[in-house]
Amino acid sequence: MNDPVRNTVLVVGSANLDFVIRVAHVPAPGETVLGRDAQAFPGGKGANQAVASARAGGAPTRMLLALGDDANAVPIEASLRAAGVQPEVVRMPGEHTGMAFICVADDAENAITVAAGANGLLGASALPTLDDVGQLLMQLEIPLETVLDCARAARRAGSRVILNAAPARALPDELLSLVDVLVVNEGELIALGGRPGELRRSLDAIAVPCVVVTLGARGCVARIDGEFLLQPAFAIEPLDTTAAGDTFCGVLAAALAQGEPWPQVLRRASAAAALACTRLGAQASIPDVAEVDALLQQEDDGEAPASRAALARCFGLGQ
Repeated sequence: MNDPVRNTVLVVGSANLDFVIRVAHVPAPGETVLGRDAQAFPGGKGANQAVASARAGGAPTRMLLALGDDANAVPIEASLRAAGVQPEVVRMPGEHTGMAFICVADDAENAITVAAGANGLLGASALPTLDDVGQLLMQLEIPLETVLDCARAARRAGSRVILNAAPARALPDELLSLVDVLVVNEGELIALGGRPGELRRSLDAIAVPCVVVTLGARGCVARIDGEFLLQPAFAIEPLDTTAAGDTFCGVLAAALAQGEPWPQVLRRASAAAALACTRLGAQASIPDVAEVDALLQQEDDGEAPASRAALARCFGLGQ
């Protein structure tokens, strides 16, 4: 998996143009809320993760994506290229590029509605060669059959399959059997058959070699071949959490591609995700490698043992 000839991250996933509105609070069903700022940003879980892999993770990164033949496709492709991602675009004539409508509240919480558009037509037949690909990173904003077919191809090619099981949904056993690294938040873990409040039991119930659960302001927990790793969150003042999870996934894949050991993988991904929370927008909020390195260097690890112990006690995980 760490062959220097196969150090590329290939992301297969969605790309959207995000329309972001700042509001005092996320509207309840039937409620109209007057917004303030409104901006458009390139986004989509797949594209966000590709940008994070290249910009914040520093790994050679390619992306297979589907775009429409409309104006919304232009800033998406330009953003990927500017971040150092090599896009492999499947153009869908007559179909609109994916769009997301995002309300971001003053407390940094958000509500997102996605119109898949071209993303819903992306098929595995367009999958490029995997000769240089060590890590295949996917999400669930493209057809599930495409995800499954790509995972099969990656297994045949000897590439590590990393799946961010978002948006939350049940997954077929065959797909889980092909996944090497599963990344979920608590809600997504429950959707896969987990039990609320029983993190360790939920992790143990998933037959994937490595499962990483992100816990927001508390950090993350990973179960790797039966052993648990704990990474407390970095202390920040959040502005917009929209791309935090995507940044985490992209940097995790990049760090694995560069052969970093798991404790450093989780720490680097957590630092990048923390920085992404301090800025507005999706790809616009993703830091670069130098910023991630600076945060890692300035963060005093003196409190880490106590923080890890507290995280372990909270979830009944031994140290």
